[in-house]
Amino acid sequence: MEVLRKLIKAKQFSWLRSASSAILIPFLLLTSWSSPNQSAPSKEYQLKAVFLFNFTQFTTWPPHAFPEPETPVIIGVLGNNPFGNYLSQTVKGETINGHPLVIRYYKKVEDIDACHILFINLPKGIGTKEVLSNLKNKNTLTVGDAPDFIGQGGIIQFVTSDHKIRMKINMEATREADLTFSAKLLRLADIVN
Repeated sequence: MEVLRKLIKAKQFSWLRSASSAILIPFLLLTSWSSPNQSAPSKEYQLKAVFLFNFTQFTTWPPHAFPEPETPVIIGVLGNNPFGNYLSQTVKGETINGHPLVIRYYKKVEDIDACHILFINLPKGIGTKEVLSNLKNKNTLTVGDAPDFIGQGGIIQFVTSDHKIRMKINMEATREADLTFSAKLLRLADIVN
């Protein structure tokens, strides 16, 4: 928790002090800031992992995305994993509306059968636009931090500037995926239509 206090006081994460981001702070307090079995990812990716967890609480999927009451909420990472063990540790033992959270790692889009939130982190030269078009109509919340992720059809893009992490949300892609975001999440983001 001491690390969290330092992050909040640091200018680079000053957005944590704003009233509109207060919804994220309780969830940040629940997470560990160290990874005992593996070198820890950067603080930037630790925060992004917490965001991915929080998206499960502020996103509504259509009923058919959960065919059974015990169907897990799947958070996937496609391509390179910048989170180390941190994302798994963040969601360990957590449930959303009775659905357990599960982390899956994918090397290629063809490996994805069902995924609710997908962080896309592809090596240069692999077409993000093609991957996103393969995921259309699958009710998958696509998230990435590559330049122009939104322009290529992604739903949420992390943008880091002046050591601050911000979000852009593509509302057209959100509607195409048949997802709904809570007003609390929308207030934190720049909306792109």
